[in-house]
Amino acid sequence: QVRLVESGGGLVQPGGSLRLSCAASGSVFPVYDMNWHRQAPGKQREAVASFTRGGSTNYADSVKGRFTISRDNAKKMVYLQMNSLKPEDTAVYYCNAAFLGNNHWGRGTQVTVSA
Repeated sequence: QVRLVESGGGLVQPGGSLRLSCAASGSVFPVYDMNWHRQAPGKQREAVASFTRGGSTNYADSVKGRFTISRDNAKKMVYLQMNSLKPEDTAVYYCNAAFLGNNHWGRGTQVTVSA
């Protein structure tokens, strides 16, 4: 069982930056692919970034070049550095741990980009 807790969301002006953190519990953290998803009001949840257990990273086209995902297996942490934020990045951001079809989700953290 993996428990995930996100933090770091908030209100930021367009062009600003935020760093989201995801703290995970459980002794098998390194075997999980770790992902960030987001859900904007009235829209479906979408994948934003992933950091596989093998060390590969992937990003949605809409955030490439602006967001960076990282993980620290020793600390059981995953991060999402978000730069050059746009109003369309406004959403609830969720941390996800995936392994062999098993998915675990955090409760999410709100990110609002507005002047």
